[in-house]
Amino acid sequence: MTTHDETIAKIRLLPESLVQEVNDFIDFLVWKSSSKDSSSWLQFNESLELLESDFTDYLSNLEDYENRLARGEIQW
Repeated sequence: MTTHDETIAKIRLLPESLVQEVNDFIDFLVWKSSSKDSSSWLQFNESLELLESDFTDYLSNLEDYENRLARGEIQW
């Protein structure tokens, strides 16, 4: 059995939610391998870090907002 066949067999055993993650990762690998210069990779990596940072701030702010709502400090 080739690595290709083994990989496909493993993917078939995964739940659908994980198959989507594998699919996204494969898209990333294809994109990465098709990038000719490393600046594209650096830009992607920096963008990813920025998105994760913004999301973390968003969750923190959302939690603070929910707590303030629960304490009655603000109203909906």
